Amino acid sequence: MGGKILMVDDDPSGRTMMALMLKAEGHSVETAADGAEAIARLNDSDQPFDLVVTDLQMEPVSGLDVVQTARAMSNPPEVIVLTGYGSIDSAVEAIKHGAFDYLTKAGDPEATRQAVRKALAHAALAQEVRSLRALVAAHSTTAGVIAEAPAMRRVLDLVRRVAPTDATVLITGESGTGKEVVAQSIHRGSRRAGRPFIPINCGALPESLLESELFGHVKGAYTGAFGQKKGLFEEASGGTLLLDEVGEMTPAVQVKLLRVLQEGEVRRVGENRSTKVDVRVLAATNQDLAAMVASGKFREDLYYRLKVIPVHLPPLRERREDILPLAHHFLRRHRDQLGIPVSHLSPQAVARMLDYAWP
Repeated sequence: MGGKILMVDDDPSGRTMMALMLKAEGHSVETAADGAEAIARLNDSDQPFDLVVTDLQMEPVSGLDVVQTARAMSNPPEVIVLTGYGSIDSAVEAIKHGAFDYLTKAGDPEATRQAVRKALAHAALAQEVRSLRALVAAHSTTAGVIAEAPAMRRVLDLVRRVAPTDATVLITGESGTGKEVVAQSIHRGSRRAGRPFIPINCGALPESLLESELFGHVKGAYTGAFGQKKGLFEEASGGTLLLDEVGEMTPAVQVKLLRVLQEGEVRRVGENRSTKVDVRVLAATNQDLAAMVASGKFREDLYYRLKVIPVHLPPLRERREDILPLAHHFLRRHRDQLGIPVSHLSPQAVARMLDYAWP
């Protein structure tokens, strides 16, 4: 089966001859007359190329520029470079930047065909590996989340799509719907998965303590501040911070949180200088923040900073297909933890659960 190939050469005759040879092998071939056109085609193509065959000696955009652009793409094509100058120094440099192979322009046509076949086979293998990794990542992201109901499956699909980004996510839903579980799933599916995931309940602490916990403090900042302390934004640097029950924040803390989201830096209580932080923020609440904004209890600008991606978790009464799968999940877990030989739910228990309103 042929591949999709981009042939790049500023020599019209060489470009045409190579394109004809590749087409005769059953490949789909597009051509570019210089490096700039090649890069434009790479960036604009709806269907990604499997292979780029490019001359190295081009001006002002060189073949090496084409190699670097191609190999930096999310689904990078393989690259074979052509040199007509006898010296392999520039070709070796291209290999160092990710080119698959190099050929001389005046080389054996059969050697060129063989190199193209090998490059396309390698490209197909790399694509298969990427696909398998994506499947594994998608599974691990939401592993442990019970979701049979269509409404919950839509939530998990959104979680899988948003997890690899650094977007701020606002997770809403009634108490007990699994907001922290979903936040953990987002963290597991992100590039920050190997870094800290730190949750804090914003409603469990008074304003002064919450401010200190989030942003840190210096010695003497307030009564009882006997030493310097990093806040959770600094502790979570490189990772994810979950602001649970974010609707419980006082207006003063809301202002300081807004600054962190806008500037990417924190200022410890009692300190004049700021510290840069790299933290992905997730927020969760069981309150109607939009209504709180309308009543003046929550800052509108902060609301929209947090609600970049909204994820709403339906209550169990709206995802009734999940009642029994969840019941069996908890039965197995507690049976194993407690060592109780219970293998199933009685018909009466099943009926009671299915008839329950789940408020």
